[in-house]
Amino acid sequence: MIAIPYSISPQDYLDLDRQNPIRHEYRQGLVYAMTGRSDTHSRITINLLSLLNLHLDETPCRLYNGDVKVNDQDDFYYYPDAFVTCDERDRQDRFIKRYPILIAEVLSASTEAFDRDLKFRDYQKLDSLQEYLLISQETQCVEVRLRLADNTWETTIYQTGDRIPLTSLDLEVAIARLYRGLD
Repeated sequence: MIAIPYSISPQDYLDLDRQNPIRHEYRQGLVYAMTGRSDTHSRITINLLSLLNLHLDETPCRLYNGDVKVNDQDDFYYYPDAFVTCDERDRQDRFIKRYPILIAEVLSASTEAFDRDLKFRDYQKLDSLQEYLLISQETQCVEVRLRLADNTWETTIYQTGDRIPLTSLDLEVAIARLYRGLD
Protein backbone atom coordinates (compact mmCIF):
# COMPACT_ATOMS: atom_id res chain seq x y z
CA MET A 1 0.00 0.00 0.00
CA ILE A 2 1.29 3.41 -0.95
CA ALA A 3 -0.29 6.50 0.63
CA ILE A 4 -0.75 9.75 -1.25
CA PRO A 5 0.81 12.14 1.33
CA TYR A 6 -1.90 14.75 1.72
CA SER A 7 -5.39 14.70 3.15
CA ILE A 8 -8.44 14.85 0.89
CA SER A 9 -12.16 14.86 1.51
CA PRO A 10 -14.25 11.72 1.11
CA GLN A 11 -16.01 13.26 -1.92
CA ASP A 12 -12.69 14.10 -3.60
CA TYR A 13 -11.57 10.52 -2.97
CA LEU A 14 -14.77 9.11 -4.54
CA ASP A 15 -14.31 11.36 -7.58
CA LEU A 16 -10.67 10.24 -7.92
CA ASP A 17 -11.53 6.57 -7.52
CA ARG A 18 -14.32 6.62 -10.10
CA GLN A 19 -12.06 8.21 -12.73
CA ASN A 20 -8.94 6.14 -12.12
CA PRO A 21 -8.30 2.64 -13.47
CA ILE A 22 -6.13 1.95 -10.40
CA ARG A 23 -8.19 1.18 -7.32
CA HIS A 24 -7.57 3.24 -4.19
CA GLU A 25 -8.66 2.80 -0.61
CA TYR A 26 -9.41 5.70 1.73
CA ARG A 27 -8.92 6.04 5.47
CA GLN A 28 -9.45 9.25 7.43
CA GLY A 29 -8.32 11.61 4.68
CA LEU A 30 -5.48 9.49 3.27
CA VAL A 31 -5.68 7.65 -0.04
CA TYR A 32 -3.83 4.38 -0.65
CA ALA A 33 -3.15 2.92 -4.09
CA MET A 34 -3.92 -0.79 -4.22
CA THR A 35 -0.86 -2.85 -5.06
CA GLY A 36 -0.73 -5.79 -7.48
CA ARG A 37 -1.75 -9.24 -6.34
CA SER A 38 0.01 -12.57 -6.74
CA ASP A 39 -1.35 -15.65 -8.47
CA THR A 40 -1.69 -17.29 -5.05
CA HIS A 41 -3.76 -14.35 -3.77
CA SER A 42 -5.95 -14.54 -6.83
CA ARG A 43 -6.43 -18.31 -6.63
CA ILE A 44 -7.37 -18.27 -2.92
CA THR A 45 -9.85 -15.44 -3.55
CA ILE A 46 -11.42 -17.30 -6.49
CA ASN A 47 -11.75 -20.46 -4.38
CA LEU A 48 -13.42 -18.54 -1.55
CA LEU A 49 -15.77 -16.70 -3.88
CA SER A 50 -16.74 -19.96 -5.60
CA LEU A 51 -17.55 -21.70 -2.31
CA LEU A 52 -19.57 -18.78 -0.96
CA ASN A 53 -21.39 -18.13 -4.22
CA LEU A 54 -22.69 -21.70 -4.41
CA HIS A 55 -23.84 -21.57 -0.80
CA LEU A 56 -25.62 -18.22 -1.17
CA ASP A 57 -27.58 -19.21 -4.27
CA GLU A 58 -31.33 -18.76 -3.69
CA THR A 59 -30.79 -16.56 -0.60
CA PRO A 60 -31.33 -12.81 -0.23
CA CYS A 61 -27.61 -12.37 0.45
CA ARG A 62 -25.16 -10.96 -2.09
CA LEU A 63 -21.48 -11.81 -2.48
CA TYR A 64 -18.96 -9.26 -3.77
CA ASN A 65 -15.30 -9.39 -4.68
CA GLY A 66 -12.59 -6.73 -4.52
CA ASP A 67 -14.32 -4.52 -7.09
CA VAL A 68 -16.92 -3.10 -4.69
CA LYS A 69 -16.19 -0.84 -1.72
CA VAL A 70 -17.25 -1.18 1.92
CA ASN A 71 -17.76 2.10 3.77
CA ASP A 72 -18.69 3.54 7.14
CA GLN A 73 -19.61 7.22 7.65
CA ASP A 74 -16.89 8.55 5.33
CA ASP A 75 -14.20 7.30 7.76
CA PHE A 76 -13.07 4.62 5.33
CA TYR A 77 -13.66 3.10 1.93
CA TYR A 78 -12.07 -0.33 1.49
CA TYR A 79 -12.09 -2.99 -1.22
CA PRO A 80 -12.22 -6.30 0.70
CA ASP A 81 -11.18 -9.40 -1.22
CA ALA A 82 -14.64 -10.85 -0.55
CA PHE A 83 -17.68 -9.87 1.48
CA VAL A 84 -21.32 -10.79 1.95
CA THR A 85 -24.25 -8.52 2.66
CA CYS A 86 -27.85 -9.59 3.25
CA ASP A 87 -29.24 -6.12 3.90
CA GLU A 88 -31.71 -4.70 1.37
CA ARG A 89 -30.26 -1.21 1.91
CA ASP A 90 -27.08 -2.41 0.19
CA ARG A 91 -28.98 -2.78 -3.09
CA GLN A 92 -29.37 1.00 -3.45
CA ASP A 93 -25.75 1.85 -4.38
CA ARG A 94 -23.96 -0.21 -7.05
CA PHE A 95 -20.46 0.83 -5.93
CA ILE A 96 -20.52 1.07 -2.11
CA LYS A 97 -21.95 -1.32 0.50
CA ARG A 98 -22.40 -0.48 4.17
CA TYR A 99 -23.93 -3.55 5.86
CA PRO A 100 -21.71 -6.61 5.34
CA ILE A 101 -22.07 -9.60 7.64
CA LEU A 102 -18.82 -11.27 6.56
CA ILE A 103 -15.59 -9.74 5.23
CA ALA A 104 -12.54 -11.70 4.06
CA GLU A 105 -9.04 -10.44 3.35
CA VAL A 106 -6.29 -12.55 1.78
CA LEU A 107 -3.12 -11.42 3.51
CA SER A 108 -0.14 -10.02 1.61
CA ALA A 109 3.25 -9.11 3.03
CA SER A 110 2.59 -5.43 2.27
CA THR A 111 -0.91 -5.33 3.83
CA GLU A 112 -0.94 -7.95 6.60
CA ALA A 113 -0.21 -5.61 9.52
CA PHE A 114 -2.78 -3.09 8.30
CA ASP A 115 -5.45 -5.79 7.68
CA ARG A 116 -4.92 -7.26 11.16
CA ASP A 117 -4.95 -3.97 13.06
CA LEU A 118 -6.25 -0.66 11.69
CA LYS A 119 -8.49 -2.14 9.01
CA PHE A 120 -10.01 -4.53 11.56
CA ARG A 121 -10.62 -1.64 13.96
CA ASP A 122 -12.42 0.20 11.18
CA TYR A 123 -14.46 -2.85 10.21
CA GLN A 124 -15.55 -3.26 13.84
CA LYS A 125 -17.49 0.02 13.46
CA LEU A 126 -19.85 -1.79 11.10
CA ASP A 127 -22.68 -2.95 13.36
CA SER A 128 -23.74 -5.54 10.77
CA LEU A 129 -20.35 -7.27 10.64
CA GLN A 130 -20.38 -10.69 12.31
CA GLU A 131 -17.21 -12.33 10.95
CA TYR A 132 -13.82 -11.21 9.67
CA LEU A 133 -11.57 -13.73 7.91
CA LEU A 134 -7.82 -13.30 7.49
CA ILE A 135 -6.49 -15.85 5.02
CA SER A 136 -2.75 -16.54 4.77
CA GLN A 137 -1.05 -16.99 1.40
CA GLU A 138 2.03 -18.60 2.94
CA THR A 139 0.50 -21.57 4.77
CA GLN A 140 -2.91 -23.16 5.14
CA CYS A 141 -3.99 -20.88 7.94
CA VAL A 142 -7.24 -18.92 8.33
CA GLU A 143 -7.97 -16.66 11.27
CA VAL A 144 -11.68 -16.15 11.94
CA ARG A 145 -12.73 -13.26 14.13
CA LEU A 146 -16.31 -13.74 15.29
CA ARG A 147 -18.41 -11.02 16.93
CA LEU A 148 -20.09 -12.34 20.08
CA ALA A 149 -23.44 -11.26 21.54
CA ASP A 150 -21.74 -8.86 23.99
CA ASN A 151 -19.99 -7.10 21.04
CA THR A 152 -16.59 -8.59 21.85
CA TRP A 153 -14.60 -10.56 19.30
CA GLU A 154 -13.38 -14.15 19.57
CA THR A 155 -10.49 -15.26 17.37
CA THR A 156 -10.00 -18.86 16.23
CA ILE A 157 -7.18 -20.06 14.00
CA TYR A 158 -7.75 -22.94 11.57
CA GLN A 159 -4.92 -24.84 9.89
CA THR A 160 -4.24 -27.70 7.48
CA GLY A 161 -6.92 -30.38 7.74
CA ASP A 162 -9.40 -28.21 9.66
CA ARG A 163 -12.95 -27.28 8.72
CA ILE A 164 -13.82 -23.62 9.10
CA PRO A 165 -17.28 -22.81 10.49
CA LEU A 166 -18.66 -19.57 9.05
CA THR A 167 -21.37 -18.87 11.59
CA SER A 168 -22.78 -15.81 9.85
CA LEU A 169 -23.55 -17.90 6.75
CA ASP A 170 -24.38 -21.21 8.43
CA LEU A 171 -21.62 -22.82 6.39
CA GLU A 172 -18.61 -25.02 7.08
CA VAL A 173 -15.69 -25.03 4.64
CA ALA A 174 -12.76 -27.44 4.48
CA ILE A 175 -9.58 -25.36 4.59
CA ALA A 176 -8.13 -27.54 1.79
CA ARG A 177 -10.85 -26.18 -0.54
CA LEU A 178 -9.57 -22.64 -0.07
CA TYR A 179 -6.05 -23.67 -1.03
CA ARG A 180 -6.80 -26.05 -3.91
CA GLY A 181 -5.09 -25.51 -7.24
CA LEU A 182 -2.10 -23.58 -5.89
CA ASP A 183 1.29 -24.02 -7.56
